[in-house]
Amino acid sequence: MAVKTIWHITHSCGHQAERDLSDRAADRRAGFAEWLAKQECTDCWRVAKEGDEHDKAAWLEAKRAEEQAESEAWTEQYRMPPLEGTERAVGWGVRCRHQVVAAAYIALVLEGKTSETAWEEIEEAARTITRSGWWIDQRSSEPDDLAELLQAATEADRPTENPHV
Repeated sequence: MAVKTIWHITHSCGHQAERDLSDRAADRRAGFAEWLAKQECTDCWRVAKEGDEHDKAAWLEAKRAEEQAESEAWTEQYRMPPLEGTERAVGWGVRCRHQVVAAAYIALVLEGKTSETAWEEIEEAARTITRSGWWIDQRSSEPDDLAELLQAATEADRPTENPHV
């Protein structure tokens, strides 16, 4: 007699379904059917997952709002100029600038050997970069690289003399 392939499953949510387990080895069907009985049915699982996605989106939105408020307070405290760009880019750029500069301060001054005086020069250079996109582009940079990145950005903004004139 062949091992059955159609199993009647009563899921943990109370819903019942018939499942074709013929795609599983005969000696694994009973164990899988037991496992299925401990799970919600597909429909209930999808509804729960959609709720999780909504909860995740709400959590992310709240987290972003919290980060934005912290970044704006930091911007005001350290007298950073407003950034330029689209509304969305400005919000993102403000958060990125805050994260990049704060991480660099920790790495260079608190954990490194950079003096407060040298840091003030780095901070002044950071104030000159007002393009949101630049800060967004630097969001994954190493904190130790900030001074060099700022120097490259400010040198790129200076007009170059034409040596051929």
